[in-house]
Amino acid sequence: MTGVPASAAGGPSGARRAAAGAASPAAAASGTVPGAAVGRAAARSADNGESSGAGHGTPSGAGQGGPAGAAAAGAEASGAASDEDSGSAVLDEQGDAKPPRGAKLAAAAVNQASVWNIANLLTMLRLLLVPAFVALMLADGGYDPAWRSLAWAAFAIAMITDLFDGHLARTYNLVTDFGKIADPIADKAIMGAALICLSGLGDLPWWVTGVILGRELGITLLRFLVIRYGVIPASRGGKLKTLTQGVAVGMYVLALTGWLATLRWWVMAAAVVLTVVTGLDYVKQAIVLRRQGIAERKAALEEKEA
Repeated sequence: MTGVPASAAGGPSGARRAAAGAASPAAAASGTVPGAAVGRAAARSADNGESSGAGHGTPSGAGQGGPAGAAAAGAEASGAASDEDSGSAVLDEQGDAKPPRGAKLAAAAVNQASVWNIANLLTMLRLLLVPAFVALMLADGGYDPAWRSLAWAAFAIAMITDLFDGHLARTYNLVTDFGKIADPIADKAIMGAALICLSGLGDLPWWVTGVILGRELGITLLRFLVIRYGVIPASRGGKLKTLTQGVAVGMYVLALTGWLATLRWWVMAAAVVLTVVTGLDYVKQAIVLRRQGIAERKAALEEKEA
């Protein structure tokens, strides 16, 4: 075996030419042939040249393939560093494109910024209206018609925003963890502040405030207790109850006289009835949901054991 095949002699030289092309700044910057991929191709060609030369018993092939492999490795490192520095996609060991450095941090920043959407801003506005409403309601002893009218305006804005923030969040996919927590807190805060102020001023019996607030807090606690089995959906009766409560409390906030004062009493009576009836309905749903959840878990365990 006196000669070396052309493939063995050409392998290292081909590797050197590929490595030279990968090391060229123009080739790395053009983006048509990534430097890292060319470097790896050159390395594989050099390895093939080494094995072929060794199989034919010629040390010259191995000697020529060594520098070519080193040049290819240097070209690969240079191409990878160039891609990372330029912010473009980098190829991993399997040849797949990896996102540039810092892409995950940028995505996390976008998710955090999504908290500041229109639905959450309306919820924040409703929270800020609670202390403003209390201050207006109790201004000048709490019986001045002008201050009570301003307090009614703050209460009305809070109730209107309650109708829109949830709708906007569901329609435009703006639901966030902050909204899930802050929205019910804002609802109960403005309603509770109005009821306590009215009872404190003697305009509304304390037992009415106790029934409404007790029902709201009790149902909220009940939802948390059965959350492991499922979610109790809001019923039409519950929505009607909320609307009736808002109208009744709003009429009591205003300094009404005559037949309007009588009408607000009947509206509040309807709100109390709806509060109790819908509360009992939620309790029934919670019991059924818990029983179904326990039965499903029991059936799943029996199926697993079988």
